[in-house]
Amino acid sequence: MTLEVIQNPEQDLLDFIAQQISQYNWAHWQNVERKPLAVSWRDEQGEVKAGASGRTFGHWLLLDYLWVSDTLRGQGIGSQCLTAIEQAAKTRGCTYVLLDTLDFQAQPFYERHGYETQWVQQQYPLDGKKYFMSKQLHE
Repeated sequence: MTLEVIQNPEQDLLDFIAQQISQYNWAHWQNVERKPLAVSWRDEQGEVKAGASGRTFGHWLLLDYLWVSDTLRGQGIGSQCLTAIEQAAKTRGCTYVLLDTLDFQAQPFYERHGYETQWVQQQYPLDGKKYFMSKQLHE
């Protein structure tokens, strides 16, 4: 056997390692499906101008992204997208949301919507911060 450090690994190796961890985890977790979920806000021409995406997993919505085009920021569109994806997650049985946001992104926005910072990753990636936030969804 040999141990090798690979500076530029092939995607096949990365996928293989991820698959092995997934198989191990599924053997030890409850049988809970991860389901993608998204909302989009489109203009009259059908162009996406805002949206949110993530996945539901058991009791959790894992919110990956929430984006609003520069021209629509400050008009409540982000709040509409956040509320819509939270409501959709609740219909799937979710009672919690987990997300992360960077110090120059949207921590105050999420706090206004009831999210609390659980942990701050300092010096990310060099001198910034990454906030891990959660919220309990209510009926």
